[in-house]
Amino acid sequence: MEKKVTVIGAGNVGATAAQRLAEKELCDVVLIDVVDGLPQGKALDLAEAAPIETHDARVTGSNSYEASAGSDIIIITAGIPRKPGMSRDDLLKTNMNIMKAVTSQVAKYSPDAILIIVSNPLDAMCHVAYDTSGFPKHRVMGMAGVLDSARFRAFIAMELNVSVESTHAFVLGGHGDTMVPLPRYSSVAGIPITELMSKDRIDALVARTRSGGAEIVNLLKTGSAFYAPASAAVEMAESILKDKKKILPCAAYLDGEYGIHNLFIGVPVKLGSKGIEEIIQIKLTDAEQAALNKSADAVKDLVSELKRLS
Repeated sequence: MEKKVTVIGAGNVGATAAQRLAEKELCDVVLIDVVDGLPQGKALDLAEAAPIETHDARVTGSNSYEASAGSDIIIITAGIPRKPGMSRDDLLKTNMNIMKAVTSQVAKYSPDAILIIVSNPLDAMCHVAYDTSGFPKHRVMGMAGVLDSARFRAFIAMELNVSVESTHAFVLGGHGDTMVPLPRYSSVAGIPITELMSKDRIDALVARTRSGGAEIVNLLKTGSAFYAPASAAVEMAESILKDKKKILPCAAYLDGEYGIHNLFIGVPVKLGSKGIEEIIQIKLTDAEQAALNKSADAVKDLVSELKRLS
């Protein structure tokens, strides 16, 4: 393949992202993980599936960052989930240190790469990657809005019994309870959902979207979502690799857009070969802007906490 993408973290999200990238024949894929044998084993398994899935993407695994050299895109999924008895500060500090270590290495071996951050807490981890890498803001972004919008779209399709392909939705803000689904900008075949269902049903879908990750965690009991997060990261990567210039909601560094400064927050962006090529500013109502500001404040609190823990 002409392009190369490295996925850091060979857990469920990382391995599924590698599978999606390879089977779409978007690039050669390198899986990297600190656990000896894990990335090598999963990469070999994926390579052995290639004759059946009929693709010629090369998938390799390594415990060394040297294998990532010359990557066009780095997808970072590394980090730990919150465990029983672990405080939010403990989780934040641990994942901050993991992100610093990972980003410094991938920036060393792939100085021209574009970073897609998947690790949680996502918006805060974007700041760590941005500060550590020294990359320009258009080459550092977070996967959240694509996932949250996909969940909203799935729920709209279920509610109206229509194809998901006919649905469009936008979810802005931080990746968490304060995210901002926008029913006014969500539609089915161009028809706003505000004309297709009652406010009560829309409010219920908005609430379900906000707790979409928690709903899956509660069902699985011993893990979290990985199929949809992996697909979301790969959709972003595909738009970059193919220079498709898709308009997708991503965590982007804002410098005055939407009245927000020096903060990674989910907004619609144009994704092309250079990374974030444009931040799309849509008109918000006063209530929507207030909700976005509230979400930004929650992210700002996390970033302040990171600085305190550093």
